[in-house]
Amino acid sequence: MDASLEKIADPTLAEMGKNLKEAMKMLEDSQRRTEEENGKKLLSGDIPGPLQGRIQNIGEQGHISLLGHSLGAYISTLDKEKLRKLTTRILSDTTLWLCRIFRYENGCAYFHEEEREGLAKICRLAIHSRYEDFVVDGFNVLYNRKPVLYLSAAARPGLGQYLCNQLGLPFPCLCRVPCNTVFGSQHQMDVAFLEKLIKDDIERGKLPLLLVANAGTAAVGHTDKIGRLKELCEQYGIWLHVEGVNLATLALGYVSSSVLAATKCDSMTLTPGPWLGLPAVPAVTLYKHDDPALTLVSGLTSNKPADKLRALPLWLSLQYLGLDGIVERIKHACQLSQRLQESLKKVNHIKILVEDELSSPVVVFRFFQELPGSDPGLNAIPAPSAAASAVGRERHSCDALNRWLGEQLKQLVPMSGLTVMDLEVEGTCVRFSPLMTAAVLGTRGEDVDQLVACVQSKLPVLTCTLQLREEFKQEVEATAGLLYVDDPNWPGIGVVRYEHANDDKSSLKLDPEGEKIHAGLLKKLNELESDLTFKMGPEYKSMKSCIYIGMASDDIDISELVETIAVTAREIEEDSRLLENMTEVVRKGIQEAQVQLQKANEERLLEEGVLRQIPVVGSVLNWFSPVQASQKGRTFNLTAGSLESTEHTYVYKVQGSGVTPPQTPTGTRTKQRLPGQKPFKRSLRGSDAISETSSVSHIEDLEKMEQSSGGQEASEANSHERHPEAPAPPEAEPPGALQDGAQGLQDDRPVEEPESLR
Repeated sequence: MDASLEKIADPTLAEMGKNLKEAMKMLEDSQRRTEEENGKKLLSGDIPGPLQGRIQNIGEQGHISLLGHSLGAYISTLDKEKLRKLTTRILSDTTLWLCRIFRYENGCAYFHEEEREGLAKICRLAIHSRYEDFVVDGFNVLYNRKPVLYLSAAARPGLGQYLCNQLGLPFPCLCRVPCNTVFGSQHQMDVAFLEKLIKDDIERGKLPLLLVANAGTAAVGHTDKIGRLKELCEQYGIWLHVEGVNLATLALGYVSSSVLAATKCDSMTLTPGPWLGLPAVPAVTLYKHDDPALTLVSGLTSNKPADKLRALPLWLSLQYLGLDGIVERIKHACQLSQRLQESLKKVNHIKILVEDELSSPVVVFRFFQELPGSDPGLNAIPAPSAAASAVGRERHSCDALNRWLGEQLKQLVPMSGLTVMDLEVEGTCVRFSPLMTAAVLGTRGEDVDQLVACVQSKLPVLTCTLQLREEFKQEVEATAGLLYVDDPNWPGIGVVRYEHANDDKSSLKLDPEGEKIHAGLLKKLNELESDLTFKMGPEYKSMKSCIYIGMASDDIDISELVETIAVTAREIEEDSRLLENMTEVVRKGIQEAQVQLQKANEERLLEEGVLRQIPVVGSVLNWFSPVQASQKGRTFNLTAGSLESTEHTYVYKVQGSGVTPPQTPTGTRTKQRLPGQKPFKRSLRGSDAISETSSVSHIEDLEKMEQSSGGQEASEANSHERHPEAPAPPEAEPPGALQDGAQGLQDDRPVEEPESLR
């Protein structure tokens, strides 16, 4: 960079180069001091205000590109003639370097901030080239012969709509070319079908204008057959534009033939910012055209110095990195993808979608598990409706699990830069594209190894959960009071809802009573301290509350889990109903007590007479002849829900016996767990996994617990059959001793008091 600036003899430019060198020295000294003080702390941590700690570590090459924007504002203050010379030199040098690095000979460059902007300018250039009278007649020329833009079905979402909005064309001018369905990749453009579409459009009087091919699709990184597409475009006079992440491999020594064919296209769009980890660097569209007037009208070239200064950040960054640095970064990203691809091939239940394209720097994988007894060769045969529904449920389950896997991997290995995406055919997948993220995040080979280890650690959870989902559904459907909720977006074991007595099954509105029951059920389940996670949320496609059961990392006893949910929900509902009934009983009891007290007052007045109610006369009469009033009152029995007299309490000094409340219903199967065993775990008895040392003692403890519980139940049953006060039967003794004991028992027995005096 210093050598290039020294070649410019102008004193002003030399001074600018000196200032740039001092600015770079200040940046290096500041970064060195920060690393010495704070270790590896980010440089952005020293920025005060709301940006403190929120800017990523962009590195020294990032500071170079950011410095280019400040330097561009400084250069814009120069004299017009000096500014024209400098901007022309920067633009020509950057264009020459990019064309040499990416093997695009004799090309021109257009620098733009928005990635799709370059393609829109190329479309304008193609329109001006094919419609000679477009500058004079405008859209009247397009009306007589409508242009057609061909885009692949695997193109970036929204690309066709953006082009139509920028060019002012109607949407019928777009033609989506389907991908291969029988032969080849399902993400590559069907060349034979494209040729048929072109012929049909020519017969209808339309003009095939431009074709957008992919060298690395936005989803899975597949490359179209660019060589065959180029021959087709030359045959029908169509402009061929190529874009995609695989174009970065053109800078390497070895390039696949499919990507190398992109060097013969009419234009291509490059994004060196993400590839090289350079922030605020513009995208570049390289094109070949001989008419400078048409490129000027199309907006690809400009006479304004400010437009030419867009290349300054990239000009500085390319000189700082050099050819070796650029090649090394792209090569490192490709090696990361190959390393992950080779490692995932050895992992069971992981399918790689781009394993046929060894040159692709994008790795897309997903978790899968075939149904028991399924034959891969039968996939092409139409299945019955029942089998198709089963396959659909399996597909939704795998999609939810892959979505969970992708989110877990993103949290565990943030340096990998993974993304979760949904494909039309394959379903939900996880994508690793180091060319777009490795340079910015600093991804290393150790991060790839950690990613593979995390995938292997999550596979037992995924396989166990997927196996238990169908069993959970069958158990819930066989249990009264529970409803299985089919939620395709939930990755756990399943979703269940308890149907209470007042539940309106036809309504989709919020159910307050059901929400209260499910909130109590969630609290009870979380108190069990099991390995499962429970959450409460609205039902899929309705507002009713449900219990969501999370992933299972071990063999779970589904029958015990479902029974626990049903019994606990039933207990909560009965307790709630008992409280409501008790409130109603108390209200009615109070009303009845008021009526009886009023009747008692009236009876007392009749019994005492009218004279005793007169103030003075009543006192004298009560002094001569006191009234022997009995103590009467009322007590309310909550269990029986009735009013009782307190005369029995005051006269005999005893409380009423009342009614014994019914016992709370419990589960039909009570499972004894080993010491330290968490709820919902399957019993290890009879399993081959039991060790000969520790498990035997655990089983003996379990048998002792069962025997002791059985002995207690038998003793309680025998005690209920005998009178509560009857003594235990004595041991066998001689007849004489038995008679003497009986005589002594009769002599020492106390005389029972009447029940009324007790």
